Amino acid sequence: MAHVITQPCCNDASCISVCPVNCIHPTPDEPEFVTAEMLYIDPDTCIDCGACIDECPVEAIFPDDQLDTKGERYLQINADYYTDHDVSGGLVPPRKQPPLPQGKELHVAIIGAGPAAFYAAEELVRHSAVRVDMFDRLPTPYGLVRAGVAPDHPSTKGVEKQFAATANKKTFEYFLNVEVGTHVTHDELLGHYSAVIYAVGASTDKKLGVPGEDLPGSIPATEFVAWYNGHPDYADLDFDLSSERAVVVGNGNVALDVARILLTDPDTLAKTDIADHAIERMRTSNVTEVVLLGRRGIAQAAYTNAEFLAMGDLPGVDVVIDPAELTLDAASEQGLSDGSLDSTIAAKIRIAREFSERGETGAAKRVVFRYLVSPVELSADGAEGEAGAVSKLVCVRNALVDGERVGVTPTEETFDIETSIVMRAIGYRGVPVTDLPFDDAHGVVPNTEGRVLAEVDGDVLPGVYVTGWIKRGATGGIGMNRLDGQQTALAVLADFTEGVLAEPSSPRDKIAELVSGRGANRIDGSGWKSIDAAEKSAGREAGRRRVKLVRVHELEGAAAG
Repeated sequence: MAHVITQPCCNDASCISVCPVNCIHPTPDEPEFVTAEMLYIDPDTCIDCGACIDECPVEAIFPDDQLDTKGERYLQINADYYTDHDVSGGLVPPRKQPPLPQGKELHVAIIGAGPAAFYAAEELVRHSAVRVDMFDRLPTPYGLVRAGVAPDHPSTKGVEKQFAATANKKTFEYFLNVEVGTHVTHDELLGHYSAVIYAVGASTDKKLGVPGEDLPGSIPATEFVAWYNGHPDYADLDFDLSSERAVVVGNGNVALDVARILLTDPDTLAKTDIADHAIERMRTSNVTEVVLLGRRGIAQAAYTNAEFLAMGDLPGVDVVIDPAELTLDAASEQGLSDGSLDSTIAAKIRIAREFSERGETGAAKRVVFRYLVSPVELSADGAEGEAGAVSKLVCVRNALVDGERVGVTPTEETFDIETSIVMRAIGYRGVPVTDLPFDDAHGVVPNTEGRVLAEVDGDVLPGVYVTGWIKRGATGGIGMNRLDGQQTALAVLADFTEGVLAEPSSPRDKIAELVSGRGANRIDGSGWKSIDAAEKSAGREAGRRRVKLVRVHELEGAAAG
């Protein structure tokens, strides 16, 4: 018997540190960890101790004899990884904690309350001499775990338990519902804290850059995701779901999330923590087909195998793939033939071919995967000279181009897709942070190992740090954010130890009075617990995980009890 890592894996890497035989890979110190879709257990090395099961925050690990039908597929996916990766025995060495100055306290402000923020905080509050205050403009914490993770993936949200454990430390305080730049400035934070860490994520989407992109009915998937997850900024949006076909440009995991939500039975969604307004809107939706457009080929598809597999498990939904579009570049074709192709990519191709061979069953709904296709124009339904909403998407077929990195080139073949809604899901992008330098080309704050660099001379700005997507760009999930948050936290601790950080000119305990005087209705830890309890209580009555409050005044009311 061996243990198996399955679909909910969040790359958190907690399981790696407790494995006595080092059979879980890739590890954070291996290059592949940065881009890994998930972690994998080597069935030949695993000794079935079960330590990883207790440590996994999202309940993704099972003994192989306890897998259900869906989980059994991960036996092969775990094993496949070790066909071209080696495992060396021995314990994973524990990380050394830096020695901190005796008799001194370090006060740190963290701006943002998502995974990267919490992983940095977790590392910092290991030390009794460190005090952490976490700020977020929203009344609720957890960032994209609350407002981005799909509601039908509740296991992934299990990391909230770990975040809550950090927030329960006596050396941690919340400043929720407090906006930096409005209720407190960057300079004022530097006056009250020796270190300020920005973990503000990537809050906007990338553009297609094609004519008609701004027409009504053309929307960023980021807004749709935030809307159905109950983000207060998007609760009052509405979407035209009158067409039978929706088109999603992109084929990463966000694109697949959107497709699943559009095609899932509303009665099924009603059992999750999806926002109530989204459930009601889905009940009137006419969408029965979602088309996902990928610019490159199947070997370069951006989604993970776990999410791709899950699309085939949607009740009453056919997965449609034209075998003719499963074109491979020369290197992938050769690697698949001689067995040298990366196992993750080989599995992606295998799953796609299995889907393409299924054929349609006549299900009421379907999801169509298209590869080597790019949008070139969105057209409106109004008469010439009149404003109108999207009525069709004009696309061009691409051809693969072999090179150091596989690319595509457009052919002369174009075609139309009739639809009234087009969602772009081609990535998130960071936006400038007030009073911080910004690299517009990459959508990040320039930094080295989390230390912010000045725009003019590139010198380190003492006491100012970044972590998460605003640090490295919008790539990687929860696991990568953990590594990222830890790296930034260790940089803060190292600078504190070396005497680089300045002493605050004002006491930390004056910050609450300052933000209150600027009109902030601050929500602290007890306030968030009241919100959490109210949502979960409403959820129990409805047979759901929680019923989200989606407007600021409702959240403020719940926080006040």
